[in-house]
Amino acid sequence: MKLQCSAQELITGLVNATRALSARPATQVLECVKLSTGKDEISLTCTDGSLTICARVKAQVEEAGEVLLPGRLFAEIARKLPEGTVNISMNEKRTATIRCASSRSTLSGLPVTDFPKTLDLINTHALHVPQKRLKDMINRVVFAIAVQESRQTLTGCLMEVTRGELRLVGLDGFRLALQRMHGDFILPDGVTTVKAIIPGHVMGEMSRIMDDGEDAMITFHMDGTHLMAIIGETTLVTSLLAGEYINYRQILPEKWLTRVTVKRAELSDAIERASLMAREGKNNLVRMAAEGDVMRITSMSDLGDVLEELSVHLEGEQIEIAFNARYISDVIKNIDDECCMLSMNTNVSPCVVSPVEGDDYLYLVLPVRVAN
Repeated sequence: MKLQCSAQELITGLVNATRALSARPATQVLECVKLSTGKDEISLTCTDGSLTICARVKAQVEEAGEVLLPGRLFAEIARKLPEGTVNISMNEKRTATIRCASSRSTLSGLPVTDFPKTLDLINTHALHVPQKRLKDMINRVVFAIAVQESRQTLTGCLMEVTRGELRLVGLDGFRLALQRMHGDFILPDGVTTVKAIIPGHVMGEMSRIMDDGEDAMITFHMDGTHLMAIIGETTLVTSLLAGEYINYRQILPEKWLTRVTVKRAELSDAIERASLMAREGKNNLVRMAAEGDVMRITSMSDLGDVLEELSVHLEGEQIEIAFNARYISDVIKNIDDECCMLSMNTNVSPCVVSPVEGDDYLYLVLPVRVAN
């Protein structure tokens, strides 16, 4: 094997591909990146067994070949290379030599026959979605996805697509995050809704690979068990989580007794200040009391207390309600609108946070039952 490629493009490809490497790989080959030559390009492939990422890099290939190289070490070496052209060659003992300007490194390789056959491309209906908007939606949902949960589906993100809307839903038992994208999505004939439960950590890695360009698109292919995402020169294939996602629509209240409209930045700052004291207490609680055109946010511990007063617009009945400080703070942080609306019924029923106008997002937070 003998080839030349751009140092920066090699770094980008390795960074994207190695996102699939497990923190604790079960075998030595799962620590590796598979380097394969093609026509005017090389492919860099990593897998953890359920997630596979293949990044393509433009190259001048003089001699074809393929080899397994230590994935993270190869990526670290590439990051430290000077700018310019990288020359990679391999001898009959599978030792790869990496040269760039005055730098030279060697890596001992393994035969590719030991690498699992993982990248089965899915040839189903193509769903095209704007990358920038989807990336923003993912980043505003992943915080609500369960990390460890006896119900495995909650460790994933539900993606629902109809002809007019794409939804992402994350739910961990204490809060729910829902993001909507309106658009004209083309589905297979006779299909009204496409659903997939994508592992939460995969959604995070997918977001990091995506481009911020206005015109960049991501293409999805799905079958019953796998999803393939094509993001520029990178292809990601992952196993989907099996089972039925919780019927989140049943959780969302349809009527309200109390609605509070408040400036988002003021609410966020007040919660952050109250959280400083709340975390010193036993339960990390902040209380909110809305009456008239004022909301009072309080927290206390053995070390002291905090009182914040905000001007709000109250519709309906006055209310006093308490939340885990981190859960309500995470929700407010993921809103950009100037104002947001909190909709409640009682101090023990869910609080829904939504925009004053439109339906691009919706968050639900469970309150904490406390004695008056």
